[in-house]
Amino acid sequence: MPIKYCPVIWPRAIIHVDMNAFFASVEQRDFPQLRGLPIAVTNGERGSCIITSSYEARAFGIKTGMRLPEAKKLCPNIIQRPARPKVYAAVSTRIMMVLQDISPDIEVFSVDEAFLDVTHCQRLHGTPARMAKMMKQKIFTASGIHSSAGVAGDKTTAKFAAKLQKPDGLTIIPPWEARQRLANEPVTALCGIADGIGNFLAQYNTYRCGEVGKLPISILARRFGNQGRRIWLMCQGEDPEKIHTDIPAPKSMGHGKVVPPNTHDKEVLFTYFRHMTEKLASRLRRHDMQAQHFYIGLKIKDGWLAMKLRLSHPDNDASAIFKLCRYLILNRWQHQGVFQIQVTALDPQPTGQQLSLFAPQREEQQLRNNVMDTINQRFGELTLAPARLLNKSDMPNVIAPAWKPYGHRQTID
Repeated sequence: MPIKYCPVIWPRAIIHVDMNAFFASVEQRDFPQLRGLPIAVTNGERGSCIITSSYEARAFGIKTGMRLPEAKKLCPNIIQRPARPKVYAAVSTRIMMVLQDISPDIEVFSVDEAFLDVTHCQRLHGTPARMAKMMKQKIFTASGIHSSAGVAGDKTTAKFAAKLQKPDGLTIIPPWEARQRLANEPVTALCGIADGIGNFLAQYNTYRCGEVGKLPISILARRFGNQGRRIWLMCQGEDPEKIHTDIPAPKSMGHGKVVPPNTHDKEVLFTYFRHMTEKLASRLRRHDMQAQHFYIGLKIKDGWLAMKLRLSHPDNDASAIFKLCRYLILNRWQHQGVFQIQVTALDPQPTGQQLSLFAPQREEQQLRNNVMDTINQRFGELTLAPARLLNKSDMPNVIAPAWKPYGHRQTID
């Protein structure tokens, strides 16, 4: 009588999925004439920094963050494509929705990455490997985009595995093999362990994951607290971090923008600040929030020139926030060259909370903002805008690093 195969049920099963060269892949999907060609996606037509590139371009040594002139030296035939962040966000949203067909326990890590906890789905869908293959097929059917997946017993090992075979790869590291599989890998190969932690471990002649296990866990715990304990376990293939399916209330909400390098023109800075305050205020209103304390910053050669300023009462009006930006420029800035600006609401809170007895009546202001928001939502961002922004220079939007397909993090800066 034949022996029936019985798959091993993993005690914990995590899948990490990474869309391959996501922005470039969407461009090649939508414009078939670009398929098989080296393309570089930049922030707008005049953008010079490469956001991502196709695998055909990567074969020439082109990398994310590289300047376009440098890339053209490596690949003279490279094709520049301006980013279309709204399209990428829409494709990502569709992908994240179909992933829920496999498991409801999904954590959107970024616009092109996600974790799925499939531990409790094994009796329903089969082995973790089978679910990963199902997931890749669902992503391609929904979007026309290939993806790579890593399957492991914890988040860190799964993310490590996903990058081992690209594009369109699948790597499986069972929990009982993780420690041995990671043993000879550099500690900085794991997500969350950058050069700072790597340099600290190097003081103890510890460079590889297997060597970390020989250190007392207390060494890392004393230096990094609970995160240090997690780092020690990550290197053993036992990352205890859970999948985070919720999006907590925002501790801050901000918008920033790179300005023309070494800007000394006050009016240019005013225009960029006005743009960011309009975006921040609109976002606060969209989520029925307001704030009273703000971080206003200018990035100069020596770091950030910044102030934490407050309004007389919580507000979500761009003009009120812009006055804080003007204060920084007129009172603290010494005309140093500026490279970037930042406006952040430090204490976003729901509107309609207890009103101050001294808060001014703002019915006219709120009505004006409601009309402007309605028009801009229907006809496009900044269709109706302050006069300062009507002749603004090209400031293309980008997808925020903490983007999520829903809630207050569904943000395109």
